[in-house]
Amino acid sequence: MSDPTVQPVPTSVVEQVDAADVTLSNPRRAVLSLGSNLGNRLDTLQGAVDALEDTPGLRVTAVSPVYETEPWGVEPGSQPTYFNAVITVKTTLPPGSLLERGQAIEEAYDRVRDERWGPRTIDVDIVAYADVVSDDPALTLPHPRAHERAFVLVPWHDIDPEAQLPGRGAVAGLLAAIGREGVEPRPDLELRLPE
Repeated sequence: MSDPTVQPVPTSVVEQVDAADVTLSNPRRAVLSLGSNLGNRLDTLQGAVDALEDTPGLRVTAVSPVYETEPWGVEPGSQPTYFNAVITVKTTLPPGSLLERGQAIEEAYDRVRDERWGPRTIDVDIVAYADVVSDDPALTLPHPRAHERAFVLVPWHDIDPEAQLPGRGAVAGLLAAIGREGVEPRPDLELRLPE
């Protein structure tokens, strides 16, 4: 079932962006998950998208619809709900540099890491980077829990119904296995693809 709120980027626009961006020689595709449950959640998510787009050697190619979800791994009602989205990017940054950029964006929004699964102004996670499979403790690829998190799989499937999670298979199949429960569409909210 296709989501009418997903706006595919016309091929002509993608080609113009690619042609204009000579810094992206041999780019890799990466999938990032964004989440926020403190402060102005939508503005923070948009700020993270814009900051990623402003990163040399990186272009945001798709932005999912926004979903609202309950926090993961904590007592219900103990934290505000999350706004979640997934973006795809083309990048010449190696995975470690992309991770550093994501962490710098988190720091810019005063992300605090006091407790596991604690509330956060912004969370920028690399879900997948090309077909890389790595168990490096600094950056495990693909994200070790992405296959069991509907708040990642639902928006990813929206922007890429044919997506594959390296080592785990088709996102559509993974999503069918766990279902969409608790991942509420917010058609009243929209993240803009940077100009």
